[in-house]
Amino acid sequence: MSTADERRETVLRTAMHAFAARGYYGTSTTEVAEAAGISQAYLYRLFPHKEALFVALINHCGWLMRERMSRCLASAESTDPAEVLTTMASAFRGQAAEERDLVMVLLQANGAASEPAIRAAVRDCYAKQVEYVRAASLASDERIRGFFADGMLGNVLAALDVAAVDSPWARTLCGPGHGHHSPPG
Repeated sequence: MSTADERRETVLRTAMHAFAARGYYGTSTTEVAEAAGISQAYLYRLFPHKEALFVALINHCGWLMRERMSRCLASAESTDPAEVLTTMASAFRGQAAEERDLVMVLLQANGAASEPAIRAAVRDCYAKQVEYVRAASLASDERIRGFFADGMLGNVLAALDVAAVDSPWARTLCGPGHGHHSPPG
């Protein structure tokens, strides 16, 4: 891997944390560059503008999600579509609990989708996720839609740390087996 590629990876990891905390509109390229230990000029050589950096980050998050599902599927014991979706859902739940920044970036990306390039990147991210899930699970469109609906709800619940809330509404949204001390999803 070249130095520029290594720096790009470092910047994406650093940017994930910054954008997760403050979103697209609240994060400056100056703070990303400082956190990555590079000059802002070098950041702009790697990514010509903030929007390009955020789009690259969305793509990186999508890749991380597919990699996580792929590793989880490698240990799947069944090819039944429902069981494959359950296996992939467990990968998402684990990811949401362990990689909160990734979940937050994707939620922030949805919120910044009024920007055409970001909207296109978010659409592409969803398209790649849906087609990956379709190919891996061979599930019906209805089951895939349910898989994503549950996953998106799980992301929102994780972002809001609903697992820490002990109240009827939180237990309803977290569902059975997801008491107020377990990760939602």
